[in-house]
Amino acid sequence: MATKEMEVVRNLDIKRYMGRWYEVASFPSRFQPKSGVNTRATYTLNEDGTVHVLNETWTDGKRGYIEGTAYKADPNSDEAKLKVKFYVPPFLPIIPVVGDYWVLYIDGEYQYALIGSPTKKYLWILCRQTHMDEEIYNQLLQMAKDEGYDVSKLHMTPQSDPPPVAEETPNDTKGIWWFKSILGM
Repeated sequence: MATKEMEVVRNLDIKRYMGRWYEVASFPSRFQPKSGVNTRATYTLNEDGTVHVLNETWTDGKRGYIEGTAYKADPNSDEAKLKVKFYVPPFLPIIPVVGDYWVLYIDGEYQYALIGSPTKKYLWILCRQTHMDEEIYNQLLQMAKDEGYDVSKLHMTPQSDPPPVAEETPNDTKGIWWFKSILGM
């Protein structure tokens, strides 16, 4: 029996998608510290139509971050299938790491989103606010289940209210958080 391809958002308004998104829940990833809190992504549209990506997380009171670029996987498609490219290690950008970033669902007001990958190894629930209504969260969970994701692997991301201010927090220097995350710490 053939498996159906995941449905993704069509005609994503990329300008409305820009800005800050808070991670409500995600599948644990070796690229993120296990003890990270206040994880968020900030997207800024570049002049060439690509998107500057700033991913931040806090561990032990220190801000870890990585910057990258997102772009449409197929520029001629109306599907929200993006590629995201980061260079690792972040303090010495040598090796490009490219991943799939598929917008599986976004509400009409662009306030919450379900993001996944075709391999189903990655899943994120994002919100413009630090916290999400439980009913909306459960609807997004059901959508993920319907697409074949094992939602039992989702990890809730602790968020402070108000969120930390990056300029007032010391950075995790030299990308130590990256090494820790690769080692599963």
